Amino acid sequence: MAEFTTAQLFSLVSAFFWPLVRVLGLFSSGPFFSHRSIPIRIRVGLGVAITFLIAPTLAPFPITDPISWMGLLVLTQQFLIGVAIGFIMRLIFSGVELSGELIGMTMGFGFASFFNPQSGGQSSAINQLLSLLTMLIFIATDLHLQLLESLVESFNSLPIGMNTLGKNSFQQLAFLGKNIFSISIQLSLPIIAALLMTNMALGVLTKAAPQLNLFGIGFPITMLVGFLMIDLLLPYWSMPLYVNLQQGINMIRTLLQATI
Repeated sequence: MAEFTTAQLFSLVSAFFWPLVRVLGLFSSGPFFSHRSIPIRIRVGLGVAITFLIAPTLAPFPITDPISWMGLLVLTQQFLIGVAIGFIMRLIFSGVELSGELIGMTMGFGFASFFNPQSGGQSSAINQLLSLLTMLIFIATDLHLQLLESLVESFNSLPIGMNTLGKNSFQQLAFLGKNIFSISIQLSLPIIAALLMTNMALGVLTKAAPQLNLFGIGFPITMLVGFLMIDLLLPYWSMPLYVNLQQGINMIRTLLQATI
């Protein structure tokens, strides 16, 4: 009969359990992997499969009792690292979704909201259009594989149980929040400017002909101008979206390198 000591048992459990926690941390916050349309069983199963591939390649790390206070600390540490990696990419998607909200509100879609399965809340149709477009670019350009690659590289720069995110890492994550506003302005400014000029023209028209019903002709015109601008800009949005997504991958690698 095969016998295992307590140290050997902890070693076997830790070799698989700690990497799995970091992988599941990414799957709980990263785009595409955390999408609500993907059942939890599939996400956990995919995390287990990836961990089976990663675990044999990892360097040895200190053996820690998973049910001790030190084990709880390591558990929290690994989960936060995975969440931080996915959170950086989530900022890029949040910037795109904010631009969709700005465009939708300016076009008059503030009253037409739908349930967004990704955020779990209400969002406009333009928001969901840009979110789906960004997700398609994210998958078509294999950036989801680069995100997994960054996760694997994190085990070299942040070994399990030895290092954690640097003291300034969380401050850097907060500073990265500015990307939400810069991306939203970059994508939505041309359409908002066109709609602003349209509203100014409608205001002048109302003054010139007060008998016109502004609410009767204003909404269709602003919606028509908004859709025309989206149709014109849609072919040119793919490159800015890809560049911003690639910058998100670079931010993850920079953050991990800064903790070495």
